Amino acid sequence: MAPPKGQKVEGLSGPQRAAVLLLALGEEHGAELWKMFDEDEIRAVSIAMSQLGSIEALTVESLIVEFVSKMSATGAITGSLDRTELLLQKILPAQQVSLIMEEIRGPAGRNMWQKLSNVDGDVLANFLKNEYPQTAAVILSKIRTDHAAKVLAALPDDISTDVVHRMLKLEGVQKDALERIEETLRSEFVSNLSQTTRRDAHELMAEIFNSFDRQTESRFLNSLEEVNHDAAKRIRSLMFTFDDLVKLDPASMQTLMRSVDKMLLTKALKGANETVRKFFFSNMSTRAAKTMEDEMGALGPMRLKDVDEAQAAIVLTAKDLADKGEIMISKNRSEDELVY
Repeated sequence: MAPPKGQKVEGLSGPQRAAVLLLALGEEHGAELWKMFDEDEIRAVSIAMSQLGSIEALTVESLIVEFVSKMSATGAITGSLDRTELLLQKILPAQQVSLIMEEIRGPAGRNMWQKLSNVDGDVLANFLKNEYPQTAAVILSKIRTDHAAKVLAALPDDISTDVVHRMLKLEGVQKDALERIEETLRSEFVSNLSQTTRRDAHELMAEIFNSFDRQTESRFLNSLEEVNHDAAKRIRSLMFTFDDLVKLDPASMQTLMRSVDKMLLTKALKGANETVRKFFFSNMSTRAAKTMEDEMGALGPMRLKDVDEAQAAIVLTAKDLADKGEIMISKNRSEDELVY
């Protein structure tokens, strides 16, 4: 199916073609497409639309037929980060593609201010403390109020007070000034955020290894040790296992034991070594410890997999409590010990 002869649309730019199609679709059918555009796309298409003038019916028909023809020839479409980047590299300068892809891979959000509302408060505060207070005031006035509160609280007192005063006096910000601030954020902050917040690979692997049963964990670590002893050693040091619970202080231990199911703990201790068992029993009353020992004996033989699952569930509970600030866990307790 070819476009009607005598009419050419090659001279139309991308935004102009989009503008023609949207005008042809009208408000009812085009509304959903407008919602999918970001602010820059809306601006580009709107400018093109305002400058189109009169478009002949055959030109519109040619454009629609060409569009449908290309779509049907393409077949199913799959979108991904890699395909997006490859396409952009063919039509945009390399630096612009890099900035766009960094934004896509960075914090989630439709526009710059929504992106900033998803950035950790301490990270954003660390960036803003080196900016002009007036700039910081504009930025904090544009993001979510609850997030602005976190950022202000993380700023040094002298800076945060100055920023608050400037926010109180803030009036309408000129469009070009706001665009300069957005461009600064895009080039100096958001584009570098993924690099500054990238997780350590060893920490990630330690968490993955923590989720293995002990046989799988041992198999992977032993294999890794043969080819990269240092990496295996670092992963071991970062892993937090059931045996590491003996490093909990008494208060944290009591909190943990109140938070786990009694039968789950019984199963976990069934397969624990004597040192770990004694530590747990020392944090119970004599009667409770004796009762648990009896229950462990009554369980009879247990599959190693069931023991591993019980221990992993308790470790996960400990990590959740630590994230909430209810207990303190440390892989190396010596870091927290006091020397008199």
